[in-house]
Amino acid sequence: MQKNYGFNDYTFFTEMSELASRYNSYDLSLGLPDFEIDPRLRYYLKESADIISHSYESLAGNSLLIDQIIKFNANRKNSLQLKREEVNIVPCSTFGLYTSLKSILNNADEVIVIQPSYYTYAPSIVLNGGIPVYYDLDFDFKINWEKLKSCITVKTKAIIVNSPQNPTGKMWSKDDWNQLYDLIKDQEIYLISEEIYDIYCYDNHEHYSSFIHPELKKRTFCIFSFGKMFHSTGWKVSYLLADEDLLQNFRIHQQYISYSSNSPCQYAIAKYLEVFDPTENQNMMQRKRDIFNEMISHTPLKVEDKSQGGFFQLVNFREINKTMTDVEFSQWLTVEKKVSCLPLSAFYHSKQDSDYIRFSFVKKDEVIIQAMEHLKNNL
Repeated sequence: MQKNYGFNDYTFFTEMSELASRYNSYDLSLGLPDFEIDPRLRYYLKESADIISHSYESLAGNSLLIDQIIKFNANRKNSLQLKREEVNIVPCSTFGLYTSLKSILNNADEVIVIQPSYYTYAPSIVLNGGIPVYYDLDFDFKINWEKLKSCITVKTKAIIVNSPQNPTGKMWSKDDWNQLYDLIKDQEIYLISEEIYDIYCYDNHEHYSSFIHPELKKRTFCIFSFGKMFHSTGWKVSYLLADEDLLQNFRIHQQYISYSSNSPCQYAIAKYLEVFDPTENQNMMQRKRDIFNEMISHTPLKVEDKSQGGFFQLVNFREINKTMTDVEFSQWLTVEKKVSCLPLSAFYHSKQDSDYIRFSFVKKDEVIIQAMEHLKNNL
């Protein structure tokens, strides 16, 4: 039963999806929506073709879009009161992460990566001359502050945080940000806070941005994603918040990498933000999470903690098999049981085996239902 299907740790995202396609499996491995965007977004994009100049936008981004970002964040429950000088449009969150690191790192500076984490973090650090320092969350995927403190040295230049977190679905609270600030306040340590799933918070959990903290925001690059917010990842428009001085240095590097982001899409997003209700998308995604969790409860796979936010659910598979690695189990489930997932170990630098696999529920309802029915009948 423990076959090797050619899984490659370095390209696990694409390889597992390709494996699902090759064996005609339900693909719940990647956080890629398979449903349509709001038709109003399409309308505004078509409108932009006749209205905008189709030239480069400024380094900061489309002026109308910046205004709408400020209004959107001011009207949220845990609101952000932003100045125009703190907002910058970027092509994507990966660009925001990479360029933030480039603007602060010197050779051999250390950057703490909290694991499990997305695979782009460490390469972005290394490409900018830094050294990744890995802090692994405890078994409950909560921060142990003493252990995190022990990772900080005189060489530490930044810490990367993701909330809501991929892949665990955990979220940082106001108290968490306070504790983090207490750890770094006496050193020149920056925070890169990836908050790209900010509107997707479930069961009355509320997103609390690092940028609300009055002192932490002075040393924070806070990254958001319209691609995640609107299920329009191909549009390649995100935004970043930072203190004015940090943002000026960020733009010095930005001008040599991408300069600006997609102009027609910036206009379309600005117009759409005038009518966008984030609770609609949040409710839709919580419904998908709930469908997934209710149906998987009828299988031997175990959900120990429901995802608090984001697009993903961790599941314990050990009642089914105690000897397979999580990589082997993910391959087996994809090929033999026709439902694709990702092994949790793929989100660790060490690639050490775990008891968990990650499913994406950012799929059409019928795909989630059919996949879970298939597992119910075949596991």
